[in-house]
Amino acid sequence: MALTDSSRQSLIPSFLYASSSPKTLTLSKLLHSNSTLPSPSPSPSLMRNTSSFVIPAPSEPGKIQMYSPAFYAACTAGGILSCGLTHMAVTPLDLVKCNMQIDPAKYKGISSGFGVLLKEQGLRGFFRGWVPTLLGYSAQGACKFGFYEFFKKYYSDIAGPENAAKYKTLIYLAGSASAEVIADVALCPFEAVKVRVQTQPGFARGMADGLPKFIKSEGALGLYKGIVPLWGRQIPYTMMKFASFETIVELIYKHAIPTPKDQCSKPLQLGISFAGGYVAGVFCAIVSHPADNLVSFLNNAKGATVGDAVKKLGLWGLFTRGLPLRIVMIGTLTGAQWGIYDAFKVFVGLPTTGGAAPAAAPAVAATELAKV
Repeated sequence: MALTDSSRQSLIPSFLYASSSPKTLTLSKLLHSNSTLPSPSPSPSLMRNTSSFVIPAPSEPGKIQMYSPAFYAACTAGGILSCGLTHMAVTPLDLVKCNMQIDPAKYKGISSGFGVLLKEQGLRGFFRGWVPTLLGYSAQGACKFGFYEFFKKYYSDIAGPENAAKYKTLIYLAGSASAEVIADVALCPFEAVKVRVQTQPGFARGMADGLPKFIKSEGALGLYKGIVPLWGRQIPYTMMKFASFETIVELIYKHAIPTPKDQCSKPLQLGISFAGGYVAGVFCAIVSHPADNLVSFLNNAKGATVGDAVKKLGLWGLFTRGLPLRIVMIGTLTGAQWGIYDAFKVFVGLPTTGGAAPAAAPAVAATELAKV
């Protein structure tokens, strides 16, 4: 007997229309999940676009299906914009910070450091090294955000819905650490050239002439001389950046905002992303600062070792030299990065990052689907 439209709908379990899971199910897979069901003739509306017809979760109004290749591509693009543009914008702060770390006798403070740069190199000197900064942190941002979203989903699937909700902070930490290991491999060569250009006037004008000179001086492997200190700086930084951001944003929506996240306006959500990112950035700067001093020292001095850096800077200097400026820089940087990243996600039709704790509804959905 032919199935009417209403009888077809009755064959679809009701939980599909109430699940909070961001995944979608194709109608063709659902109708063929039970071999005992007859195969009705498709209606003209379904025949027009059967390959792309999906049943979206009502809580995900976006244009891109969550956790699809397009989703990860969008996150990668957002990471390029958020990291590349923001790091390039704070190049003057980074330049003063690096020189304070390398030559504290000459660059004694923030204001005096800017004064020395202005006197010796003029206004153009404040953006020395902006090209390797833009390229390096664009590559890093692509891997950092794209792989974070991938690993967060991957580890959540391994843990299962209940454990993913219970141990969500561990998921954030593991996902961000895994992503940063890959991101730093992409960043390291650009970071090596950037530091050399910024801290040794006359070495090179930028990336085009700086990279060949660096390879000639240090060899190709010299570009990765600072990879271990870079991991030491960036992995704790990124773990703090993502885990604290997710936690702070969740707390803001839970305790400071009277309405649920999905009922908040997009400008308000983006403002919360910036605020959460700024606070997270302060924590990031403190945690990763000793390794940042090591990276600057090793990339500036040929043949230098970690022991040389500790001996010259001292433990106190390792933790404090250039820290106030880095807190301002990283706080602003991280807040802007989360703002840009989430703004791009909103632009392509995706929800902003963070907010509600992961729900365990998918486990219930899977159980009901097995009974169909």
